Amino acid sequence: MGSTWRKLKMALSSNLCIYVPTADSDASPLQSERCSDAALLSPATEHWSFSGSTTAQRPWSPALRLSKSLSRSSKKCTICLASMRRGEGQAIFTAECSHSFHFQCIASNVKHGNQICPICRANWKQVPLQTSSGLDSPSARTQDNPVMTVIRPFPSRLNSTRRIAAHNFPANEPNMFNDDELLDLEPSKKNISNASDESSLKRVVLETYTEVPAVPRFTTVNDFTVLLHLKAPVCTSARAPVDLVTVLDISGSMAGTKLALLKRAMGFVIQNLGPSDRLSVVVFSSNARRLFPLTRMSDAGKQHALQAVNALAANGGTNIAEGLRKGGKVMEDRRGKNAVASIILLSDGQDTYTVNGGVGSNVAGGQTQSNHKLLVPPGVKIPVHAFGFGADHDAESMHTIAEVSGGTFSFIETESVIQDAFAQCIGGLLSVVVKGLQVIIESVNVNVRLQSLKAGSYKNQLMPDRKSGCIDVGDLYADEERDFLVSVNIPKETELTFGYETSLLKVNCYYNDPLTKETIKLVTENVTVKRPENVGKENVISIEVDRQRNRLQSAEAMVLARTIAEEGDLKRAISTLENFRKVLMGTVSAKSGDRLCMALDAELKEMQERMATRNMYENSGRAYILSGLSSHSWQRATARGDSTDGSSLVQAYQTPLMVEMLTRSQANLDVRTRSSQPRPR
Repeated sequence: MGSTWRKLKMALSSNLCIYVPTADSDASPLQSERCSDAALLSPATEHWSFSGSTTAQRPWSPALRLSKSLSRSSKKCTICLASMRRGEGQAIFTAECSHSFHFQCIASNVKHGNQICPICRANWKQVPLQTSSGLDSPSARTQDNPVMTVIRPFPSRLNSTRRIAAHNFPANEPNMFNDDELLDLEPSKKNISNASDESSLKRVVLETYTEVPAVPRFTTVNDFTVLLHLKAPVCTSARAPVDLVTVLDISGSMAGTKLALLKRAMGFVIQNLGPSDRLSVVVFSSNARRLFPLTRMSDAGKQHALQAVNALAANGGTNIAEGLRKGGKVMEDRRGKNAVASIILLSDGQDTYTVNGGVGSNVAGGQTQSNHKLLVPPGVKIPVHAFGFGADHDAESMHTIAEVSGGTFSFIETESVIQDAFAQCIGGLLSVVVKGLQVIIESVNVNVRLQSLKAGSYKNQLMPDRKSGCIDVGDLYADEERDFLVSVNIPKETELTFGYETSLLKVNCYYNDPLTKETIKLVTENVTVKRPENVGKENVISIEVDRQRNRLQSAEAMVLARTIAEEGDLKRAISTLENFRKVLMGTVSAKSGDRLCMALDAELKEMQERMATRNMYENSGRAYILSGLSSHSWQRATARGDSTDGSSLVQAYQTPLMVEMLTRSQANLDVRTRSSQPRPR
């Protein structure tokens, strides 16, 4: 015992503490790997701190004193957000700034070059490290005898600014990001077989509706509306694997709770990806770094990804363009390509390096649309789902990034919604059942011309002769729906060739099955309208057509109100929305109690309230409107405000798998909340 105490005093005098579990330890390999039975010393406080239930059985344990404040504490580790209470099998490290963390979490943080406190940003002189038996080889690191140390590094000759820059993004990345992990082909073959067996379910449903069933025979109509309604196949047991790149803001403003919740949200994403899915994480502050290449989310891949994310620390500026450029390069350079690919971008601040001309720029005036497009790397055709976080983010830039790339823009108003917002997004990405959907509309009557296509943000085109047009819809999630309005003219009919009907359009659909790579074609029957000499009271307006017209007109009212608000006239912007609400509630579908119309009215009212003052508009109104416009223009669910499922409008675009993933996320949060609460004594 005396010899052990002398060694302990020597460690204290040199600010070095090492504990190696003995060979007869009863800890399991997993417990040993996580160092659950270690005791750590913070040289600055001279308190031993640990949280292992079996440590008291060690021969040397009587010589150690627990920090009373730590042993009684129910606080959580800022990095993993799990509790740090005694008896839970996790070693605790207390830094000289008095903040405590799980040793495994903070050692991984330091391993990636971070030597500052994730909470208070204090520079540490004592740095926690973790090795295995003092060896650095990969084989040694798998030993069951981990060494946990707290060491004082040699003083650096670099000034603090250079240390931060070097810590942030060392120039050790390859020129080409073609080091992605190979695709998992065996499950793909099995999925293709399953998809073939379920081919009857793998068909898009296409339906058409006319504005009214009949038009008088001798009447001419110049603007007659036809609704095209598409619904994706239901979800089956097989799905297409995903290549996902997350581009995450770790600038100084993300420090503290924001970064901790982002790590938790990323942990949820990682855990819900499958072994055939691949993930790469890019982080940015003053510039950008790829944490790891596209890696299959096997058990080992998930563990590696979680460690890399948990090691993140926040500091520096906000260079969104460089983060996106690097994320786009990961996708562009990859050797293999999974059927589905997407980029998730999250930022809580303004881009300080590109949009306004860079740091120290004297460029005056507001940001323009062309400047915002500088944030999107040229040639990158991967949809970017952008998440603007908090009151200080650049909603206009984030919305433009999403629109240009074909993704959605979500407004995360409160920190607690980050995980749910990510969950809803990946609930869609993990259920893509249609790729490259294209709708072709053709006139089948020599006297009928297409007047317009109303397709929101989807790329569409009318041929010069207005006899045909097309809409590029792209990918659809399982059970997802799309509605497009086509305007045509109705000619006067003196002699009807086909009884009492006028043929208007023929609609074809082409798309690819992402699993089988099969190209599927759907052909509808001709769209016709009845032509009696007179129409009666039964010739009522279609609720389906009226509902979608209301959706599009609501979006137009939002655009107009936002334009007026940006000009500084909030009172007139509010009046614009109020006037349209009156028009909306007078429509046929609204009077019938249609859910979408009721949700649109509630959304417009919320926008009015967020325009009450200039400060409210700047902090949340602009972002709320832009997120709503993104949702309507793509007909896809986005997170909005402080909730992802609180409004019926959001629910109108949610798919069953989005709802399922949201439920899973909220259950996960409930478990974490319960586990962090003090246990009854």
